[in-house]
Amino acid sequence: MQDYDIIIVGGGPSGLMASVAAGEAGASVLLVDKGDKLGRKLGISGGGRCNVTNAKEQDELIANIPGNGKFLYSPFQHWNNKDIMAFFEGLGIRLKEEDNGRMFPVSDKAASVVNALIGKIRDLGTAIRTNSPVKQVLYKSDQIAGIELKSGEIITSKCVIIATGGQSVPQTGSTGDGYPWAVAAGHTITELYPTEVPIVSTEAFIASKELQGLSLRDVELSVWNPKDKKVIAHQGDMLFTHFGVSGPIALRCSQFIRQVQRKFDIVNVDMAIDLFPGRSNAEVESELRRRLEDEPRKSIKNVLKGMLPERMIPLLLSKAGIDSEVVGSGVSNAALTTLTATIKKFRFRASGTRSLKEAFVTGGGVSLKEIQPKSMESKLMSGLFFCGEVLDIHGYTGGYNITAAFSTGYTAGKHAAEAAKPYSLKRS
Repeated sequence: MQDYDIIIVGGGPSGLMASVAAGEAGASVLLVDKGDKLGRKLGISGGGRCNVTNAKEQDELIANIPGNGKFLYSPFQHWNNKDIMAFFEGLGIRLKEEDNGRMFPVSDKAASVVNALIGKIRDLGTAIRTNSPVKQVLYKSDQIAGIELKSGEIITSKCVIIATGGQSVPQTGSTGDGYPWAVAAGHTITELYPTEVPIVSTEAFIASKELQGLSLRDVELSVWNPKDKKVIAHQGDMLFTHFGVSGPIALRCSQFIRQVQRKFDIVNVDMAIDLFPGRSNAEVESELRRRLEDEPRKSIKNVLKGMLPERMIPLLLSKAGIDSEVVGSGVSNAALTTLTATIKKFRFRASGTRSLKEAFVTGGGVSLKEIQPKSMESKLMSGLFFCGEVLDIHGYTGGYNITAAFSTGYTAGKHAAEAAKPYSLKRS
C-alpha cells in the first residue's frame, strides 16, 4: 500500500494543471488515468492545434462562460488566462493570438502543449500511472482516505482531486466516472446535458437536404421563446447539415434550445437567421429595390444571385410568397418588404440537439453550492477537491472551457498541497 500527499484522478487539462500546482508546492503527487496516455482531450482541442486559453479581459471571459462563469472569479485570483499564457511561454511554447482572442501555440500542434505539460509534471517528480482505472474513492469519517483501483490495489492519501471530466467526447476517456464518487461523498450532481453541440431540426427544407453543406458567413443566429422574445443571438459562421444546423454560432446557441424547451415545456423552439446583421431592414430593402430596378426584365431569382446565397434563394422567395420566375418590374412594394423581413429574419424550428456524446462540452455536474470557490475543496468531505468539466461549469468554445479547466485545476492543486502539508510533516 503506497501513500501520497495528493492523488489526482484524471489526466486531462485540469488534472495536468493540478499536478503542476501541487508539485510546485512540494507535495508528493500521484496522477492516475485509466487511459494509455495523458492529455487525450487536450491533444484534440482546437482542431488538433490546442486553443490553450483566450486573451480577453476577465469580465469578458466570464461572460463567455454562461454556465456558472461567475464562480470562476475566485479561481481566477489564483490562476487566470494571463498566468496560463505566461506559464506556457515559460515552458518554451510560443503563443499567437487569433480571432476573438483565441490563443494557440505558434507550432499549431497540440502535441507540443501536451508534451510540455507532461514534461513539467515529470520534472516536478510526480508519479504517473496510466492504464489504471479507479474503482472508487475511499472515505473514512468524513475525510479522504485514498483510492481503490479496479485491480484491487489501494493507494492512500490525505487529499484526492477528481479531474475526470464530463461525458462529452467519450473517446478521450470522459465517461462520467467522477459523478458516482462525488455522490458517494454526499454531493449533488445537477442535470447533465449537451452544450456546444449541433442543433436538430425537422423542418421540411432540412429533411429534403436542399441546403445540406451550405455555409453561411458572418450571419446572426438567434433563439426565440414562445412569447416571441429573443433569448440569445450570436454572430459568425454556421452550416446547414442533413439533421439541422452546426458551426460555431449554432454550437453557441445550442444550450439555449434546451433552456427554452424546459422553461416553457415545449419541443420545438423558434430560431432565426439574419443574413445581414450589420444592416437595417431599410438598407436591405433599398438594395433589393435598386437591383430589381436595374434589371426589371430579369427574373427575381436571378437578380438575387449576387446578393444572397444562391441555394437559399428559392426558399427565401417561397417563404415570402413570391414566384421565383416573376420579373423585377412585377414585384410589388409589399412583396419587397415581406422578402426583406424574411432575409432579415429567416425563421425555422429546432426540435433539440445532438446527444451528449456528440457534444464538445458537458452541461451540469457537481453542484457548485457544495464547493469552496477559493480552494475547489468539497464543503462536505475534507480533503476532496474537484476541478474541470466534472463541475457544473461550461463555456463557449474558443478557449473558455480550457481556461476554466486550467484555472480550477491549478487552484485545486495549490490548495490540496496546502491542506496536505500538516500530514506530510507528521509523516516526516
